[in-house]
Amino acid sequence: MPAVTVENPLTLPRVAAPAEATARPVLGVGTAPSGFEGEGFPVRRAFAGIDYQHLDPFIMMDQMGEVEYAPGEAKGTPWHPHRGFETVTYLIDGTFVHQDSHGGGGVINGGDTQWMTAGSGLLHIEAPPEELVVSGGVFHGLQLWVNLPREHKMMPPRYQDIDGGRVKLLTSSDGGALLRLIAGDIDGHQGPGITHTPITMIHATINPGAELTLPWRADFNGLAYALAGRGTAGTAGRPLRTGQTAVFGAGDALTLRADETQESRSPNFEVVLLGGLPIREPMFHYGPFVMNSHAELAQAFEDFQAGRLGTVPAEARGD
Repeated sequence: MPAVTVENPLTLPRVAAPAEATARPVLGVGTAPSGFEGEGFPVRRAFAGIDYQHLDPFIMMDQMGEVEYAPGEAKGTPWHPHRGFETVTYLIDGTFVHQDSHGGGGVINGGDTQWMTAGSGLLHIEAPPEELVVSGGVFHGLQLWVNLPREHKMMPPRYQDIDGGRVKLLTSSDGGALLRLIAGDIDGHQGPGITHTPITMIHATINPGAELTLPWRADFNGLAYALAGRGTAGTAGRPLRTGQTAVFGAGDALTLRADETQESRSPNFEVVLLGGLPIREPMFHYGPFVMNSHAELAQAFEDFQAGRLGTVPAEARGD
């Protein structure tokens, strides 16, 4: 699976949970339903059916693809608004172009992450570059929505472009897993993503038969989404496969293990690990807006319709 990698993980700093750490049990495993987003690109809704109390501060996550487009097939999203949260787009394979009405944007390549804080509101668009539309090609990524606490809901929009070369690379105690730390802190190592809501985001590649046990902040929740391959979650060995999310309970360490035999199309167990400090505020989510009340949602729609969330740049309109 293309992403930032190294030839020999044993050259990287090693991460391990202390021997006295309390293992987090797996409370449940959910299977993501498939659907379509934007102009018709396929997605898996990773958190569908999971109670928000286990997700907070995360709102939703889509696995986009993995799909190989024929020439002329590649699709994106039209211009649309956001307010009240952050979008984190992590591209594993392919190329995507982002632009927003606040001046942010750029090209996302495999291994890159784009972190957009919508805050008080903006318009944005995500689309494949023209050359991908013409030639076709593979596209695979994730988009995660992270809630903002009430005090930051209406902050000015902000944009972070996290080149894949800035991701902090780590390995497990025996070198059997490669960790790409995108945001947050793990065992004293810091990822490049700057977050308003404290979170940890890791893309882990676990070799067949290898076990990964990580220290995990006790005040964070814990989620593991299987991008590809097969394995288990928790010390009790709860089965976890492509398109499933494991929800962890209380503790300060979490464990994943890759099956000895993997699928031919995915030689390793690929997992995204997420943890965050719950905001514990009312959350009202409708369409592209995430606010603290129905009245704030209504105001967001009114502001969008009145053009107060920004306008499509002239060059994008062809003026």
